[in-house]
Amino acid sequence: MVIAAVRLREVGLMVERCGWATSDPLYIAYHDDEWGVPEHDDRKLFEMLILEGAQAGLSWITILRRREGYRRAFDNFEPSVVAAYDDAKVEQLLGDLGIIRNRLKVISAIRNARAFLTVQEGSGSFDRYLWSFVDGKPVVDSRPALSSVPAKTPLSDAVSKDLIRRGFNFVGSTIVYAYLQATGVVNDHVETCFRAVELRAHPPA
Repeated sequence: MVIAAVRLREVGLMVERCGWATSDPLYIAYHDDEWGVPEHDDRKLFEMLILEGAQAGLSWITILRRREGYRRAFDNFEPSVVAAYDDAKVEQLLGDLGIIRNRLKVISAIRNARAFLTVQEGSGSFDRYLWSFVDGKPVVDSRPALSSVPAKTPLSDAVSKDLIRRGFNFVGSTIVYAYLQATGVVNDHVETCFRAVELRAHPPA
């Protein structure tokens, strides 16, 4: 069944996806290759944390379309580099058309980089810290339809509360739940989605 789904995708035939994955190629690529896949690289975990915060009040496709702009503007999301940004850098970023030019979100990214480094220092890695909330194993939910996927859960409440305690912002429970889905801590692909089948049959290491 998994092999069949992969072959269908390779030849460009229709496969069933989660309802939010529209026909936009960026959405499809993100859904098929990233969303729900366990992520353990700290740089990537930082990137997704900043992007999810940048999405607040906007659509995810708006962020995906600016993703390369963010990578360029934020030095490929190296936390130690972003943590050292000063007021002059903030003003430069606010003039950058490749990102969301919101002062609060830009300043939040820098603040979160500094908090991120503190977590790394205390836990050995942000990966170790984040995955400790689920004992290192993804939460695989059985979602019959998109309408059954919640906006937040007790898990996202707990992670959000702890991140705020550690000095992060733009990390409310709804943003954090999207972050957990994006980094594969939670796998919320609906049951009929071909990626749900693939990830359950061949979970990433």
